[in-house]
Amino acid sequence: MLAELSTLPSGVATTVARHLVAAGQLLHEDPETAYAHAVAARERGSRVAAVREAAGLAAYAAGRYAEAMPELRTAKRLTGLPDLLPVIADVERGLGRPERALELAVSPEADRLDAAGRIELRIVAAGARRDLGQLDAAVLTLQVPEALRSTRLAYAYADMLLSAGRRDEARDAFARAAALDTEGATDAAARLDELDGVDFIDVLDEDADIDDAGEAAAGPDDAERPSSEVAPAVGPGASAARDAAPALRETASDLGEAASGLRETASDLGEAASDVGEAASGLGETDEAASDDDVLDATPERPVDVAPERPVDAVPEPSVPSIEASFTEPPAAAVLEPVPGEDDALPTGSSPEDAEGTTHQPETASGEADDDGRPAAFRSPFG
Repeated sequence: MLAELSTLPSGVATTVARHLVAAGQLLHEDPETAYAHAVAARERGSRVAAVREAAGLAAYAAGRYAEAMPELRTAKRLTGLPDLLPVIADVERGLGRPERALELAVSPEADRLDAAGRIELRIVAAGARRDLGQLDAAVLTLQVPEALRSTRLAYAYADMLLSAGRRDEARDAFARAAALDTEGATDAAARLDELDGVDFIDVLDEDADIDDAGEAAAGPDDAERPSSEVAPAVGPGASAARDAAPALRETASDLGEAASGLRETASDLGEAASDVGEAASGLGETDEAASDDDVLDATPERPVDVAPERPVDAVPEPSVPSIEASFTEPPAAAVLEPVPGEDDALPTGSSPEDAEGTTHQPETASGEADDDGRPAAFRSPFG
């Protein structure tokens, strides 16, 4: 594009480039403003193919099919490339001429398209068949191996099956399209949920404008809508959605109140759970104490051996000789029998009676008896 703009004066080229950049940024958000920028660029560079192509695509996005056709044909003639052929065929559909779209789909120029261009032209041709009421033929047009690999072709095939009334097959096809659409380029997942009866309502946003959602879902009529757009129109179901908007608001309000009640119930359950936890803790302590008591009760008592009492009088007293008696009482005097012999003669002046009554006193070491009559050997050292 820069090479093409270099053919313009420097100041003009800069202005045209700014308008083209603005048109590209606003193409999907604000197609009318984008188209205005494209027209401003075309007025300054009408002989540049990129400028005419941008003007044609902006008019196509804004639904201005009559303005888009001459711009696209001029851009195709200036470049000599068939790249814009699918868009031109879809513009023919938008103008209510599906037969011309089918003619372009089988033209020699269609054979010059790359793989992506052929897929887009096939989708346009299937849409033209549907515009003519040939639904079975439209389904057959999209039954190609590429539908298993191309996200857009798989989505168009699922949408065509649904238009033909083959709901179960359409559901499976939308599931395949959703699996292929990893970048979210289509609304295949939302269409699949719709077929499954899944409906999402934001109960927290009660002020959501459901009417605007219904009008956005309605889109242009099939006869006016180009089939190359990513998300097809809902069609007659849009009016039913608008009629159901008040009921949906009431349902959302009821669900909001129910959600509030559930939050209160959850809070009550949390308090009850806390009380149950405290009670369980108390029961655990009681069980532990009871368990200790059971252990003590289960322990067998061992008999205590108690020695029988012995009477005091029965305890034998040790026999201890009396020291005083041992040392104070003299032993009994031995009776010396007279030895017959030379000692048989009695001392002079002694009678036999005296001899019988006389006790022999042992002598001390010195031959003399002690004062108390005991020999020295039997005297106590204590006196």
